[in-house]
Amino acid sequence: MQAVAYRRPSVLESSADEQRLGLETSRGATPSGAEDHPRFFAGFLTSPQVASAGLLAVADVAAARYYQRQLRASLDPVVTGNGDRLRFESFSGCGGVYARLDVLEPGLDGGEVGHGTTNVDVNNPLREALSRIGSDDPLHLRVGPEELAVTTLDGPVVEKKVPLPDRWLRGFAEAQVIAAGFDLRAELPAAEAVRFLRALPRGTGRGSAADPRWVVPAGRTLRPTTRPVPGAVCLPGPERLIALQRVLRHATALRVYGPAATGAASAAGAWEAVLPGMRLTLTLSPDASRGFSGEGGVLDSLATDEAAEDAELISVLLAWEPRIDIADLAASSGLTAERVRAALVRLGTSGRVGYDTAEAAYFHRELPYDAERVERHNPRLRSARALVAAGAVALDGPLGTVTAQDGHVHRVRDEAGTLSCSCLWWAKYRGGRGPCKHALAVRMVRRGGAAAEQDRARVDGGVR
Repeated sequence: MQAVAYRRPSVLESSADEQRLGLETSRGATPSGAEDHPRFFAGFLTSPQVASAGLLAVADVAAARYYQRQLRASLDPVVTGNGDRLRFESFSGCGGVYARLDVLEPGLDGGEVGHGTTNVDVNNPLREALSRIGSDDPLHLRVGPEELAVTTLDGPVVEKKVPLPDRWLRGFAEAQVIAAGFDLRAELPAAEAVRFLRALPRGTGRGSAADPRWVVPAGRTLRPTTRPVPGAVCLPGPERLIALQRVLRHATALRVYGPAATGAASAAGAWEAVLPGMRLTLTLSPDASRGFSGEGGVLDSLATDEAAEDAELISVLLAWEPRIDIADLAASSGLTAERVRAALVRLGTSGRVGYDTAEAAYFHRELPYDAERVERHNPRLRSARALVAAGAVALDGPLGTVTAQDGHVHRVRDEAGTLSCSCLWWAKYRGGRGPCKHALAVRMVRRGGAAAEQDRARVDGGVR
């Protein structure tokens, strides 16, 4: 369980000349350290109706389960101030949908944007009030406590305790790693976007990995296809795009991102509604019945001590940038661009960076949860470390063998840099959900041996 505490409930207040939206913050990270109720913005929204619809869409995802819907889900969205924009993020209770509303500089007016990350209260009365906004009359937004109240806080009066499953935390990490491999595949004008999304079937929410749905660009729209032809994007569980309906009438375009189609297996994808002064993005896991937590994209980076040390160095250089420049970080840190990317993946596993598909860049944020839980509770990583500690790994050139506790020997082979294995996991997923525990163990031992060789070389060089 995670406890969040707010000074008071978030509220939308109306007067004769304007409306005032006050979003209350919980304890969060800022450049000056942790604060109980940080204040990130006080100014106006240039498109109040659009912003309200976008906030409701993010809240919809936070409160939803698109698989096993009978189970409850209630996770407060996260807000990040990046100096030139506000980002509101959420994750569905089933771990299969990641939502982010980016309120960009043109969407804000009359106030400076601070830096930091925290939870924000979006309660049911506020949702009802936001849904009734029917005009673009001036809307003043405050993210954080009233200015005069900042120095007079005498303790929170609103407390919530919500479940924070490990698979939900791992999902945040995996979603940004997977999104970093996406490219823009299609862009639909507003009218075609509305037509396409409203024509999608409404599924049961159970998902079907055996029969994934694909769409392919066709002129100014998308058409369904039964197989992943070049340029196609997988659309697993189309009912999970329902939150986009909130903003459809305000959208100027719909952008679709995804990886290159390389096989019949289902794949993740991102769907971005382009809005006046802001963007709403939904990223879908490869299957409605399968959240992001088991995809395994972060395991290689978690398995190396070098990435851990590099991540510690890179973290010192981050300053809530809205766009992280890898070349600048490489120059500042003295690391190669490849090592900087691995370090950013590592930081992503603790919620310290996200990935923006629209700008093809990482951004800095600090999710409000225990940074070590993702690694500590990753079953494949724990099992791989146990195999290494037990001396179960033997290396022989491009081949490695791992002897399990039951005496069964698994053979791990290096095929052009990709480790395959004779185990059932590899036979089932063929690397589609990251490395198996045996391949991870072999990689750990290899990296450990390489590091020892480098240490000996440095010592020898010093003697000479």
